[in-house]
Amino acid sequence: MGTHPIYRVRRFDLVADYTLRLGFDDGTERTINFEPILAGDLFGPLRDPAVFAQVSIDPEAHTLVWPTGADFDPATLHDWPLQVDRLIGRIQQWEPTAISTTR
Repeated sequence: MGTHPIYRVRRFDLVADYTLRLGFDDGTERTINFEPILAGDLFGPLRDPAVFAQVSIDPEAHTLVWPTGADFDPATLHDWPLQVDRLIGRIQQWEPTAISTTR
């Protein structure tokens, strides 16, 4: 069984609507537009810009968190270019289910 690196978000800046620039403990910087994945019960509330702006860094997990309970694995954030298509695919699966259950 291999080990995987543990990354910590050290800082962030809100640079545009739904977009954060993140700095990690290994020196990596990543600018992420979260808009394509802001859907469903967990991430949908973050479409409200005032709610999205309430982002903070969890002092124990060292990742982004929101008061709504939304958060991200720091490794996902660190490797966002490799992860975003998978996340969008999940969102596309959730949305039809969410819509069909409200009928």
